[in-house]
Amino acid sequence: MNPEETGDVLAKRRKKHLDLKNGIGNIYPNDFIVTHSVRDIRKAVEGKEEVQSPEDGPAFSTVGRIMTINRFGKTVFARLKDRTGQLQVYVRKDKVGDKAFDIFLQMEAGDFLGVNGPMFITKTGEWTLLVVELKLICKAFRPLPEKFHGLKDPEKRYRYRYLDLVMNPEVREIFTKRSHIIQVIRRFLLERDFMEVETPMMQPVPGGAEAAPFKTHHKALDMELFLRIAPELYLKRLVIGGFERVFEVNRNFRNEGVSTQHNPEFTMLEFYKAYATYEELMDLTEEMFRTIAEAVNGSTSFSYQGSTIDFAGKWERIPLLTALETIGGVNAEWIHDLNRLQNVAKEKGIQITKTGSTGKVLIKLFDALVEPKLIQPTFITGYPVEVSPLSRRSQTDPTLTDRFELFIGGKEIANGFSELNDPEDQKGRFLEQMKNREAGDEEAHQMDEDFIEAMEYGMPPTAGEGIGIDRLVMLLTDSASIREVILFPHMKKRT
Repeated sequence: MNPEETGDVLAKRRKKHLDLKNGIGNIYPNDFIVTHSVRDIRKAVEGKEEVQSPEDGPAFSTVGRIMTINRFGKTVFARLKDRTGQLQVYVRKDKVGDKAFDIFLQMEAGDFLGVNGPMFITKTGEWTLLVVELKLICKAFRPLPEKFHGLKDPEKRYRYRYLDLVMNPEVREIFTKRSHIIQVIRRFLLERDFMEVETPMMQPVPGGAEAAPFKTHHKALDMELFLRIAPELYLKRLVIGGFERVFEVNRNFRNEGVSTQHNPEFTMLEFYKAYATYEELMDLTEEMFRTIAEAVNGSTSFSYQGSTIDFAGKWERIPLLTALETIGGVNAEWIHDLNRLQNVAKEKGIQITKTGSTGKVLIKLFDALVEPKLIQPTFITGYPVEVSPLSRRSQTDPTLTDRFELFIGGKEIANGFSELNDPEDQKGRFLEQMKNREAGDEEAHQMDEDFIEAMEYGMPPTAGEGIGIDRLVMLLTDSASIREVILFPHMKKRT
């Protein structure tokens, strides 16, 4: 419960609500005509500071939530807030009349008020609307959090996100910026002849990533379905079908833990380009991220959690095995020795599952010893085949794949590769994954016979990439937790 909502407070608010309803009837009208937003009003009066008398200017009609009220006998100052900003209004009994003024005196912070009148400059130099007409638009039952303490506790902020947005303008700015980031991404890809598509969110076989899915049951079809962990295999079907450049801004669902980096439901951008390579996608990603940063922050350089990150220039590209040696401190002679790698993990306190293969142990070591140190944009390339079941093999080393992951600010932001388009090799990879499942790896990729059949009709050489939208927003808004950039993060039930 909102800490302001004591029994006495609620009882008083409900009584006032009833008194108003009995006095004026409809306290939830929908007939007030709004001609200007707060931003529109400010633009209209900008540069007209010589106008001191309200009679000299035009009237404006606007509406907003009351944030503060200061009463001085027969005059009242209040602040209204709409989606574009806040505006001070000045209510005088002699201007609005006895009945309207009495109604206004019964209003409180949190209520919605419609006002009409001209603008003038107060003695303190603030543009203010002199109210000549007012109307109660919506009476709030519950009080807003106390102004000076606001809503600061993260648990309450996430659970009462609507109050968080009302009380904390910096939170509104994060989500405004998030919306802008997604718009820029869409525009960037559309300008390069990519087509936006939608693929199924309920799938008979969860694929496109190694992750535990959420299960559901479709009654009419009497079949088990899974919330998608990735749209990858359906987007590749579209490439097979002739849509050579496709993208989807999609919701994915993975039945995993909740942390500052993970939410069970999250947003990804996935895009595929036929006749391209993973090297081309690295170039495209650099260009995309620079475009986004300049559009939303005005610069390719920005601060994230105390570090200055710069998207300008050519980003570093380091092979995975090289990064483990030079950054992680793993002896190069031990890279292919599973026993030695497991000993290194044990010494470092890194937990390895019983089903851990050489490739999986390498990734575990990388995650712990290298990833946190990759602050500036860095592409890590050359991932082992055994942890890349959908990636094309490298022509120079068949134990590795033409794959990259992008790291910024000590976290993975993107994953891309030249796609495996050999159906026989793909089926063999799936079979290996199924063996891993039988050995206890619940996140191993499942066999998808329908996808194999689609590949047998011919899939052109293609490169594809997935970018974590939530983590990208974290970077560009200097947010430490993924919960700060998701409007309604998943939380435990209230006890």
